[in-house]
Amino acid sequence: MSKNKLPLYAIVELLMRLAGIDPQIGNYKNHSERGDNVLVKTTNGTIQLSRALVLSQFHKPEDIEKRDLESLASRFRRKLSRANR
Repeated sequence: MSKNKLPLYAIVELLMRLAGIDPQIGNYKNHSERGDNVLVKTTNGTIQLSRALVLSQFHKPEDIEKRDLESLASRFRRKLSRANR
C-alpha cells in the first residue's frame, strides 16, 4: 500500500459491516479521497468516511465499536430515484 492511498478492501469491508446495520446502504461503486475524508458511492447512495476509520479497519478492525458503525450508518445519504426528481 502506498503511503497516501487507502486500501480498497478496507473500504469495502466497512461497507459490508455498515450494510449489516442498514441493508439499504448497498454495494461499493467507487470512492474519492479529499484530505482526511473519503466519499464512497454505493449502488444506493453515498456515505462519507474518515481516512482514520478506513485505516483502523485496515490495521485493527476489532477496535471499531458497533455504536460507531451505527452512528456512521445513520449518515448514509440515499440517492434520489428518477421518479423523485
